[in-house]
Amino acid sequence: MLSKDECVLVVIDVQGKLAHMMHNKEDLFNNIQIMIQGAKALDIPVIWVEQYPEGLGGTIEEIADLLEGAPVEKVTFNSCLNDEFVKTLSSYNRQQVLVVGIETHICVYQTVMGLLKAEYDVHVVADGVSSRTEDNKLIGLEKMKDGGAHITSTETTLFELVRIAEGQEFKEILKLVK
Repeated sequence: MLSKDECVLVVIDVQGKLAHMMHNKEDLFNNIQIMIQGAKALDIPVIWVEQYPEGLGGTIEEIADLLEGAPVEKVTFNSCLNDEFVKTLSSYNRQQVLVVGIETHICVYQTVMGLLKAEYDVHVVADGVSSRTEDNKLIGLEKMKDGGAHITSTETTLFELVRIAEGQEFKEILKLVK
């Protein structure tokens, strides 16, 4: 089971024109926003990465507006090959990593495999990741599951983290998913 005290949310490469080419992009953006807001409500740290922002552009406004600090810039598909990312993730001393972003079959997949190799407990939020085609998304999800990642959803994740249907955190999460 997920624990809010053990989790970090990683938001991967939701950038520029590429983000707007994603399969089912409206739902994707909405679910990523819900995950970020849910992480904030539960005091879960958020790390966001950008793939070659000079070429792809920055994180899209509707996502970037919810994020604090600066993104980790990378040129590797696997975020774990970036020293700044590894150092930032390690600094939280948490073992569970929630993953959202794009593209499922490239940067998300390679990052997840890097996290698994580093012995993190990785949970990919299936409705918070996408690719330009549904087929590539499904292939990426299958490869991550076969590699040992847990496949979950936005609501499953947030209610698993809250655990109880009472209190302020529950009320905040309920507002996000309604």
